[in-house]
Amino acid sequence: MSGTLRGGVIGAGVFGGYHAAQYARLPGIDFVGVYDVHPDRAARVAMPLGGRAFADVAELLGEVDVVTVASPASHHAAQALEALAAGRHVYVEKPVATGLSDAEKVRAAATRAGRVVACGHQERVVFQAMGLLDIPEQPLLLEALRHGPPSDRSRDVSAVLDLMVHDIDLVLAIAASEPAAAEAEGRRGPDGVWDVARAEASFENGFTAILDVSRRAEARRRTMRIVYPSGAVEIDFVARTFRNTTPYALNADFAETPAARDPLGASIEGFLQAVRGEAPRPVVTVAEAIAALDLALAVEQALEDGA
Repeated sequence: MSGTLRGGVIGAGVFGGYHAAQYARLPGIDFVGVYDVHPDRAARVAMPLGGRAFADVAELLGEVDVVTVASPASHHAAQALEALAAGRHVYVEKPVATGLSDAEKVRAAATRAGRVVACGHQERVVFQAMGLLDIPEQPLLLEALRHGPPSDRSRDVSAVLDLMVHDIDLVLAIAASEPAAAEAEGRRGPDGVWDVARAEASFENGFTAILDVSRRAEARRRTMRIVYPSGAVEIDFVARTFRNTTPYALNADFAETPAARDPLGASIEGFLQAVRGEAPRPVVTVAEAIAALDLALAVEQALEDGA
């Protein structure tokens, strides 16, 4: 598919607004509008960007070539399937689904329709900007911490599917092995949803990932330490700094790269390039999103088993 693409967004929440703004600013795409079950919210997002508010998702799908699904996570799979059935290319925010069977339905529908499905694990482009995906050694250990203050966002899923799934995708991007087991402990919020979780995932080649997330922290913190046979990389994603004791050259100025300054924009551009045939794949494929979901669900099961 070449030429100007028509783009739209399903969901008028915070991330729907981010996606709409990207479609409105990127060259080679006409922003059509936003669908939401609350038309007034759709109007607040779409109209300042020159788009329309749609009260019917089928009407929006009839007027676009590509669409972002940025609704609550529990609706991702169903709306991605509806968009694929209409013949549209789909960028679905993470997680791709809340269950593996629904995620596999999305993959199968994309294959049948011959359409691109990208998933919103956009922090993969930050890893690329740093050069971490090019280190030839296999890591021994990865420790990630991702904490934030309480929010009303994403209460339909746990902190594992909301936050930890980001780091799971990054773990899988550098692990040349399959997960073997997962253990976890955590704490539920007042509504019974897991808001705090600490997981340890072991891999068949001996690599270990320790992931710590919280939606009940006093302040935002996000750090990562990756240990290799030759040294370690320690990253503070909030301060946008890192320390590298490996012999491999990494980009100390990664924070100034276009991808790191706007990872969502870089991820959407990758999606559009794949749609146009200018790239062989989006930044994160539906298959990779399913692998991240699979491990995230294993962590959730470990939480339940230990409750």
